[in-house]
Amino acid sequence: MITKNSCLIITALMLIAAFSCTGKKESTYKKSMPMMDTIVSITVVSESKEQAEKAMEETFAMIDQIGNLINYYSDTSELSAINRNAGISATRVSPDTFAIIEEAVYVAHKSRGSFEPTLGPVTLLWDFASRIRPSEAEVKRALPLVNYRDIILNKRASTIYLRRKGMKLDLGGIAKGYAADIAATTLLKKGFSSGLVAIAGDIRTFGLKPDRSRWTIGIKNPRQTSDRDEIMAKVRLTEKAISTSGDYERYFIADGSRYHHLLDPATGFPASTCRSVSVVTDKAVYADAFSTAIFVLGPERGMKLAKELGLDALIIDSSGIAYMTDGLKGELSFENRAS
Repeated sequence: MITKNSCLIITALMLIAAFSCTGKKESTYKKSMPMMDTIVSITVVSESKEQAEKAMEETFAMIDQIGNLINYYSDTSELSAINRNAGISATRVSPDTFAIIEEAVYVAHKSRGSFEPTLGPVTLLWDFASRIRPSEAEVKRALPLVNYRDIILNKRASTIYLRRKGMKLDLGGIAKGYAADIAATTLLKKGFSSGLVAIAGDIRTFGLKPDRSRWTIGIKNPRQTSDRDEIMAKVRLTEKAISTSGDYERYFIADGSRYHHLLDPATGFPASTCRSVSVVTDKAVYADAFSTAIFVLGPERGMKLAKELGLDALIIDSSGIAYMTDGLKGELSFENRAS
């Protein structure tokens, strides 16, 4: 299931070829593949098509490997092993799995539980594709199993332990951002000084386009009026990550209410004070997770958290009113306001 696909749209404002200072011709190469339950796109600037394609293939394989480690629905993933052993024993995991969970606990702590990696028992009750919503009684029974403080990390042994039986980690709100960071770092180590990694709506940029301009990212209108993607705003980035969480990707309407996948850990039901939240910061793992946390917190508390942590944020509230941090003023160009 595609979770945040098309939350952000990379606009087609890139020059395909230019000349570098060495006089050699640089070109922009892009490839997309389905993985991590979404579409992953990699763009690199290179003088060699062969080198670019080889590096992208290797990076796709690495992203796929991370996705397999933390696949919530696969019985063979390390994440499923952790969940099966909840309340029983600690599970030894790979460095990537440990690092994702460690970052998840950090974000949960900083957001005061608005981002909650142990929300698994509640998310299992919802099926947005089939328009299934749980009863209040079902949610009430599951909520006591939701508490990030019951995740026990042992870095020396590389183990994860969930303190109580029935607890379940769900890393869907952070793993894509983590993978985007690892992919960008990998490409840099391979000698590519410019590129972009987009895992659905989680995007990490580095370097400049061949024309020496920054990468242009489009932010989707959360209440578009047609089947075509409508860009609400554009922002130009380099050495930054951006992620958008919105109530318009996985949702259904029932009895006049919108039910979407961004659940409030305090209630187990969808958060209702925002339409979308975009976060810009240095690392995609934080853009990914904090966009969810700020969405749950709502405009006032979310903006306060963004400022406390030095994040840039664009918040569209439930009425379509836009709020943004000072760092984005002058950087965002609005196309069509949410309405």
